[in-house]
Amino acid sequence: MELKYSPKAIEEKWQAHWEKENLFAVTEDESREKYYLLEMFPYPSGRIHMGHVRNYSIGDVVARFLRMRGFNVLHPMGWDAFGMPAENAAIKAGIHPATWTRENIDYMKKQLKKLGFSYDWSREMATCDVSYYRWEQLFFLKMYEKGLAYKKSSYVNWCETCQTVLANEQVEGGACWRCDQSVAQKEMDQWFFKITEYVEELLDHTDKLPGWPERVLTMQKNWIGKSFGSRIFFPLEGMDDQLTVFTTRADTLFGATFMSIAPEHPMVKVLSRGTSQEEAVTDFVQRTVLSKRGDREAGMVEKEGIFTGSYCINPVTRARMPIYVANFVLMEYGTGAVMAVPAHDHRDFEFACKYGLPVKVVIQPDKGSTPLNPEGLTAAFEEDGVLVESGEFSGMPSEDARVAITEHLAGNGQGELTTQYRLRDWGISRQRYWGAPIPIIYCETCGTVPVPPEDLPVVLPTDVELLPNGASPLPVHEPFAVVNCPACGETARRETDTMDTFVESSWYFARFASGNHGEGPLDREKVKYWLPVNQYIGGIEHAVLHLLYSRFFTKVLRDMGYLTVDEPFENLLTQGMVIKDGAKMSKSKGNVVDPDQMVEAYGADTVRLFCLFASPPEKDLEWSDQGVEGSFRFISRIWRLVAENEKALREAVPYEGGAQLSKPLRDLHRKTHQTIRKVSEDIHDRFHFNTAIASVMELVNMMYQLQESPPSDDRYWPVMKEGVEAMVLLLSPIVPHVAEELWRGLGHEESIVNAPWPRWREEALEADEMLIVVQVNGKLRSRVTVSARAGREEMERAALQDERVQDFIAGKDIRKVVVVPGKLVNIVL
Repeated sequence: MELKYSPKAIEEKWQAHWEKENLFAVTEDESREKYYLLEMFPYPSGRIHMGHVRNYSIGDVVARFLRMRGFNVLHPMGWDAFGMPAENAAIKAGIHPATWTRENIDYMKKQLKKLGFSYDWSREMATCDVSYYRWEQLFFLKMYEKGLAYKKSSYVNWCETCQTVLANEQVEGGACWRCDQSVAQKEMDQWFFKITEYVEELLDHTDKLPGWPERVLTMQKNWIGKSFGSRIFFPLEGMDDQLTVFTTRADTLFGATFMSIAPEHPMVKVLSRGTSQEEAVTDFVQRTVLSKRGDREAGMVEKEGIFTGSYCINPVTRARMPIYVANFVLMEYGTGAVMAVPAHDHRDFEFACKYGLPVKVVIQPDKGSTPLNPEGLTAAFEEDGVLVESGEFSGMPSEDARVAITEHLAGNGQGELTTQYRLRDWGISRQRYWGAPIPIIYCETCGTVPVPPEDLPVVLPTDVELLPNGASPLPVHEPFAVVNCPACGETARRETDTMDTFVESSWYFARFASGNHGEGPLDREKVKYWLPVNQYIGGIEHAVLHLLYSRFFTKVLRDMGYLTVDEPFENLLTQGMVIKDGAKMSKSKGNVVDPDQMVEAYGADTVRLFCLFASPPEKDLEWSDQGVEGSFRFISRIWRLVAENEKALREAVPYEGGAQLSKPLRDLHRKTHQTIRKVSEDIHDRFHFNTAIASVMELVNMMYQLQESPPSDDRYWPVMKEGVEAMVLLLSPIVPHVAEELWRGLGHEESIVNAPWPRWREEALEADEMLIVVQVNGKLRSRVTVSARAGREEMERAALQDERVQDFIAGKDIRKVVVVPGKLVNIVL
């Protein structure tokens, strides 16, 4: 071995060895316990960033650790390759998205290999591969057949910059999750997946995921948004129709004086048609739906509305209630119609005051509180209380009245008790080119016709010219858009929308488990062996989007007979961000650190070590150039420990216990086994790689200290070799390249990948001595060392004989001595 650590040559050597020997490829083996470890696969944006490095380093440590412990570990990698960034970049660069994507995949794959990640590359796939999305199209057809995929006209979230529709989950604070530009509402025909069909199971199963962070489960529960209340029907005056509202406050029904509906409500046009308000309502709706969605959601807009020209009837008071279109009512919440009770809802109160609408108090505070004065009301009273002005229900507490009024309505066919959800069906239509085509044909004679399964795949054409405004070229690309109807043979047109890219990432984990299965989407026996994923690793930003969709897709594929599991991911780790100068790394902030440059300067092992040592995985990691240099120095230190003693270590046989050792060697032997236990528990139980690394550093320090004045004992090198081998094995999942080279330097021919994880021996953990605390009248006065097997009498004697303690007790009467075995002695004067 060279005396100087030179990472470049070492890392290239072992990466080539791993690839040549195909060491990380796995197959199903019923005789071994499986472990499926998966990090969220990357979008091939062109370069990996430090967030990727940290995420994949975390996963790689666990994969290598468990492989050494005998598990059959599946650790695959692929590419989430469809999507708008590729299309936008291709337009800007004047190249095809497929070319841009494939070049990026090639480059990023080389980057990942340079970092030494233990992936089974034989399972690599990209979601833009026809061999992948053809099966997604088959799932679509099966979902269409079962009524889980359908098309309807609705107001959707439209991003003008990206020229496409966004799902509700892809709108963050009123802005597009990708380009951060304002999102508006637009009425369009769209395809949806009926995720609401599984809403109860999605909610119930959040309580069956103990390996998930509570924060993520709470976010999913809140997004599903289950609430109990009443559905109430308000007849429309002069029409044979009604408006339906959902409310949790049926006790306030007698105080409802007007109705507010969302601008996107399908009844808006009906209600204003033919009235003097029709034109004004149309103008108001158009203006409102183009406003910032996030401001409306957050209640940040000034409350505005307009009378539709129509009325509904309060089902209990029979009063005429004017119907307003209001900008603060959202179609996604409840039914998109709200019975307005201004005396008992602050939004309704503000709206009523602005437009001069009646305010009627129907809830008074409980006895003992000051009664509300309907004439001088300055704010809405929103708490529970006692009903007044509510007919036969007056005098009832709010809680009782909610049920009683709803039961009364139900008896007259005017309402019912119900459960409401915030979750809406998943809109999957995207008006972009670079995505999986939706396998549907439109025929003037036959209507909507699904592509026959035997005609799949519907291949995304590559001979298209992208439009500079970002709009999809598919509608004007006749070779793709024009097709014969599979039912009647007449000329028809294809669906030219593509699927939301979250569809691809909702089942990729199952495809990985199927290997290169070509006879269908999934190999049932293989996915039965590998699924669920035992450990999934990714960012908290996917808590609602990807993770909720994947859970939904898993249940759909289960019910189709492809899967046998209810949930895709058994355990979830959401790693923190990598930050620099107090902010998340980004090009706009100028604080990006290039992984390639770091690997070139320090080596992959140093970069991995720093990412794992600087912070626990669930916390944000603050980048530090000094920390990287410190990691390099530590690796150089362990390298010298072996290189400078290579001959003696090679010739020594590791100590295995039995023979008597001198105290310095007993201490090192004990420290070795303490370190094995600490690292094993830190990785297995807590993923606390930082404390695991710190404990190895302590072991290294002890070995260096022992080297400075080695005992004249023929067991010195056997004990040292035991410690050095443990050090190398324990660090091998973290810094695999240097560990391989050191392992070879210690005389081993077999790759360390195939070496078993070291085991600690309980008898080696026992200390010869222990340090106990000595108190006088409960105050710490000294510490003394006694035999690890010392009993009460020996502990008391050592404490009383300690010189510092004698200074405090000299000439004083001792009332009693309290001994806590193994811990402390308290002398009471």
